[in-house]
Amino acid sequence: MSQSEYSHRKRVPKRENFLQQMNRIIPWKRWVAMISPFYPEGKRGRPPKEMECMLRMYLMQAWFNLSDEGIEDAIYDSYSMKNFLGIDFRKQHWRGCWKWLHPYDHGHSRKCP
Repeated sequence: MSQSEYSHRKRVPKRENFLQQMNRIIPWKRWVAMISPFYPEGKRGRPPKEMECMLRMYLMQAWFNLSDEGIEDAIYDSYSMKNFLGIDFRKQHWRGCWKWLHPYDHGHSRKCP
């Protein structure tokens, strides 16, 4: 479904409505400021993904009870989730973000290639 087709639909899905509400009520700048001292700076390895996007992804994972693989699939499949994250898959590749979601897991979660 293209952007123009999606914007002309008759009904707003419950998931999209929920994500719009969360986007309005969560103080994103304050939360990002609280997390920033603990977020990797990217001095070694791959450059880190945008912190706010990763926070949004982590929250969606908790809200919708999704595994790492499940949130990845849901983001690719759901226009409302892509919109909530503010990402454009034509420009960015989001595989491999999951290590930040569980940095203290000590090897119990699935490892990304």
